[in-house]
Amino acid sequence: MSIDAGRPALKGAILAAGRGTRMAAFGEPLPKCLMPIGNRPLIEFQIDIMRSLGIDEIVILIGHKGYEITKVLGDGSRLGVKLTYVEQTSIFGIAHAVGRLEPHIDRPFLLMLGDIFFLPGDLARMVEIFHAQGEGAVLAVKHEADPAAVRKNFSVTLSAEGLVTRVIEKPRYVHNPLKGVGLYIFGLAIFDAIRRTPRTAMRDEYELTESIQVMIGDGHPVRVSQSVVDDINLTYPTDLLRCNLMLAAKHPDHRLVDSSARVNPQARISESVIGANVRVQSPISIRRTLILSNSVVTTTSDLEDMVVAPHGVFDCRPQSVA
Repeated sequence: MSIDAGRPALKGAILAAGRGTRMAAFGEPLPKCLMPIGNRPLIEFQIDIMRSLGIDEIVILIGHKGYEITKVLGDGSRLGVKLTYVEQTSIFGIAHAVGRLEPHIDRPFLLMLGDIFFLPGDLARMVEIFHAQGEGAVLAVKHEADPAAVRKNFSVTLSAEGLVTRVIEKPRYVHNPLKGVGLYIFGLAIFDAIRRTPRTAMRDEYELTESIQVMIGDGHPVRVSQSVVDDINLTYPTDLLRCNLMLAAKHPDHRLVDSSARVNPQARISESVIGANVRVQSPISIRRTLILSNSVVTTTSDLEDMVVAPHGVFDCRPQSVA
């Protein structure tokens, strides 16, 4: 199915080879795309977004512990899509990772970075922009008031006509608030650009932003679409908590408790997410807290701004400044 009956649906691609090394306090690092958001793996939200755009064929790049991803997702039929897995055997940057997908992609595709949680806006508009120009690329962006957030991603400069003229990976000096959010639509010309992408001096990697710059230099149209309401890169447990609280806030009682959890009937739960097979033994207050599946909570102290896992607890309270 396509959102435009006159055109074939885009293909989907997800880069899911990243390791959750900075989540290591909670056990052996897993692919970050499996981190739980509202008691579902992050990558399932991304697949849902793609399916809503008529995308039913998705290529997933896997790496460290990729078998965990295949075990969770299988062939995709449970989620209404067909999945193809490609293994990443070496790590040389995002452009190199996208290049690994070329043999499996035969038409324009929507690319997501598998460690980013998106709150989508009008993504159909992003697809419309791409179809209108017929080739090149469309980058999802948002106006970002915090320069530090732009420095962690990439900045975008536009011409008076609305075409992208420059993309800068992790700029040290931020000159405009337009930030890329890790979601793209590419035509097949991106693969030619990747083949001619040099390694960067600072990170010694093949950056996707450099490949986009090559496309611009070749005369391919690259535009932007403000189609994402918010984006959170899952790096630390605090990011995981923020995503879960964002999702919990959409429910009438501002909480999500898995039906298999066993919580002391006198415990007070607000603005929290509690996973499968959790046990909360004492009548404590749980506020702004994520309790991951299979955790056993024995403390008699209240929990606030915490991430609790079977192998540890991470304090996400704002640090006081001396």
